[in-house]
Amino acid sequence: MNTFVIGIGGVTNGGKTTLAKNLQKHLPNCSVISQDDFFKPESEIEIDKNGFLQYDVLEALNMEKMMSTISGWMENPRHSLVSTDGGNTEEIPILIIEGFLLFNYKPLDTIWNRSYFLTIPYEECKRRRSTRVYKPPDPPGYFDGHVWPMYLKHRQEMEDIPWEIVYLDGTKSEEDLFSQVYEDLRQELAKQKCL
Repeated sequence: MNTFVIGIGGVTNGGKTTLAKNLQKHLPNCSVISQDDFFKPESEIEIDKNGFLQYDVLEALNMEKMMSTISGWMENPRHSLVSTDGGNTEEIPILIIEGFLLFNYKPLDTIWNRSYFLTIPYEECKRRRSTRVYKPPDPPGYFDGHVWPMYLKHRQEMEDIPWEIVYLDGTKSEEDLFSQVYEDLRQELAKQKCL
């Protein structure tokens, strides 16, 4: 069965989940998988020499479980996840996978039909992160000592990715980002006669 898989990656607090949910409301037969749902328990997260829990690395995620969820959707895309329109059989099933380390995990490299990456500047990212409540909460210095350096490291690793990634300005309004991506997806899906 034909499917269309969209990756939405990017910096922490860049707007990935918001964009994915907005797209899901407007795309037929669309399901969403969020990488944040696959964090390991705190007791399994490594601690660095500064005492920071290492959440911003692939090892903090149960990627095998995430891959199993994705494989389950690929095998039976109409029934495995909640879809917005009840599964119109005339439209190709669409899966949006959103998360901060999607494009750094090699087993996902071959599944993307379209890839997006949200970026925001350091100051805006730090401001947004300070307004969010995390469990466990970010200790003092965590953003500068772990979160931002890990983002820069992972972003650098993406330089060698062989497929096209559309970079998005996460400082744009929610509506502008949605419009930009939705129009791009309409064009991509039309090429495949999906929408």
